[in-house]
Amino acid sequence: MPETRLIFFQEADGAVPVKEWLKKLQRKNRRAFARCVGRIQRLAAFGHELRRPHADYLRDGVYELRAREGNVNYRILYFFHGKDVAVLAHGMTKESKIPDADIDRAIERMKQLEQNPQKHTYMEDDDG
Repeated sequence: MPETRLIFFQEADGAVPVKEWLKKLQRKNRRAFARCVGRIQRLAAFGHELRRPHADYLRDGVYELRAREGNVNYRILYFFHGKDVAVLAHGMTKESKIPDADIDRAIERMKQLEQNPQKHTYMEDDDG
């Protein structure tokens, strides 16, 4: 199975929501950050084949990466663009059910990326 290419969604203003969320998490809780990075690595390795407990399908093409540290659940919402590209769209701390507004935000980001992939794909530079 070929490795899945991961990209980060980028807003029109240049903001990269998942990277920003991960940076905050790294400062706040390094262990949780490490767990989330581990899940991202599993997504790269397994792509569409990744299932519970590591990932789950939500709705309308949006999936969640699932990580837990202590009593806190961390989620990264993502979607697929083409066959072998997963787009990391949104990160959050989950209390119980993922709010519809967060899923809707990921769906909107999916639509934006489909309309203009170059504008909404974060390209990491060598020092980033």
